[in-house]
Formats: sequence, C-alpha cells, structure tokens
Amino acid sequence: MPKRRIPLLAAAVGVLALGGLAACGDNDASAGSDKVSVVAAFYPLQFIAERVGADAVTVTNLAKPGAEPHDLELNPQQVREVADADLVVYLKGFQPAVDETVAQQAAHRSFDVATVQPLLNASAADEEEGGQDHLGGKDPHVWLDPTRLAAIADQLAGRLGAVDKAHAADYTARATGLRTDLTALDAEYASGLRTCQRHEIVTSHSAFGYLAARYHLRQIGITGLSPEDEPTPQHLAAVAAQARQLGATTIFFETLVSPKVAEAVANEVHATTAVLDPIEGLQPGSSDDYFSVMRRNLTTLRTALGCQ
Repeated sequence: MPKRRIPLLAAAVGVLALGGLAACGDNDASAGSDKVSVVAAFYPLQFIAERVGADAVTVTNLAKPGAEPHDLELNPQQVREVADADLVVYLKGFQPAVDETVAQQAAHRSFDVATVQPLLNASAADEEEGGQDHLGGKDPHVWLDPTRLAAIADQLAGRLGAVDKAHAADYTARATGLRTDLTALDAEYASGLRTCQRHEIVTSHSAFGYLAARYHLRQIGITGLSPEDEPTPQHLAAVAAQARQLGATTIFFETLVSPKVAEAVANEVHATTAVLDPIEGLQPGSSDDYFSVMRRNLTTLRTALGCQ
C-alpha cells in the first residue's frame, strides 16, 4: 500500500488551523446531541454500526461510496470527525491513514475489530485454506465470514453500551437480532456450496480467504491482499496454468478495481469473468446492503462452481 505519512500530517495541521481538535479525554455522548456519534472506517463497519445502533447513533463512513478503502487519505474534516467521535470503529492494518489518525486523536475512543476474540483468530486450517495470500500477508476481510461479523457486532454492542448506558440493553438486543440474520446467511452459504463440481475460486484480489475457509473452498489469488498489487509475469503464468489444470470456467474480479488482470487470465484459459464482491464499499447511489451483496455473491459462486 502507498505511504500516507505526509498527507496525514498535512490533514492534522489543517484541522488545528481550523480551530483545534476535541480534548483527548472520552467524549460525552450527550454533549450537543442525544445520539452517539460513531465514525466507521469503511462500509461493513458502517453497516453493523447502523444495525446495532439504529436511531440511537449517527454513523459517518470515512470511505466514500465508489472509493477503494485501501487508498483512503483523510482530509482535515475527516480528521476532525475522528477526533470528535464518541466511538471510532476500524480494522487496524487495513487503512494506514485511519490507524495513524486514531492513534493520534481517538486512541481511548476506538474499537479495533481485529481485537475481537476468539473468532478472529484464524485457525491453522483457515491459514491453509486461504487466510494468507500468496505473499504471506494476513487477510483482513473477516466480514466475508458471517459468523465472524456476528462476533464483531456483539462486541460493538458492548462498546456502544459503555458509551451510552441508557440504551445498552437495546444495543445488545439489536446485535442479537443481527446475529440471527447472519446465522441464517451462513446456513444459506453452507447449503448452497455443499455440493459443487469445483471448489477452487480464481480471484483478481486475494480478499476471500475467510469466505473460502468457512465454506471449504480454495482461493487462488492473481494479486495479493491489496488490489493494487502487481502480479509478476511468473505468478500470472502460474495462476493461468493452475486455472487450466483445474478446469476453472470463471475468473472473478471486483467492482472497485480494474478487471484487466482477471480478463487477461480468463482469455488465456478460455474462461469467462464474473464479479465477486469483497464488500469493501458500495457503489454511489446503490440500494444494496451487506446481505444483498453476499447473496448475489452466493448466486455467482454457485453458477461458477457448478453447484447442485
């Protein structure tokens, strides 16, 4: 990922010039508003914050629709939003610019979802199935396993309840409802992918390790964990050879990055291409949500893998 040190410092200076940041201590959720102000680093975290918080919270997503969240640079207004939030929900290591701003402005008012235990600890089987990309990096896309997202939502309810004790029971109840919905989605995936002709997914971006591990698939990534990674000619040739050997009929690409690499491999092995969305963000004006995109992904996988 590109370095973000200079832009972040410039943003912080800009905020100071605009009139200063909020105090470093915990914000009072009732100060100036009856709602808890939540800043989410990118869409899946916005989704669970809105579902668990409902009308007791206001949620701001730092990653705008249609933008690649890995590449996020924070402007002065966004740095101020982080500094003023009652709670910042982020995934450490996914967006370096957010990591730096949280450390500087909201260290004691933040929830790093990577700390959720034990479901976010990939087992040895997870790692073997796809929790690592071909470069050995750790896959951050935990939300593509609905059971792990449910664990995050449960702990988010606790964090919101600590900020807003008057509504703590409501947050817990809504997280329980969300867990029920996510459990149903997990069952749909397990059933839908149980009997398939193929179990290998060739993806332009190695974002599907957790999904692959959960549903006994094998991910073959053309690029690494960052969609901006450039595969070497040797790696491209190896992926094409593997896809040909496995009889892959579909090469997957995603909505927020160029499909050119996937198309090149597909042309080489005479396969088609299809969208498999890692749900890092939604398109501008989209009526989709996490559930609709996950179900569309399931339909796409069933078609590509020849599932009964």
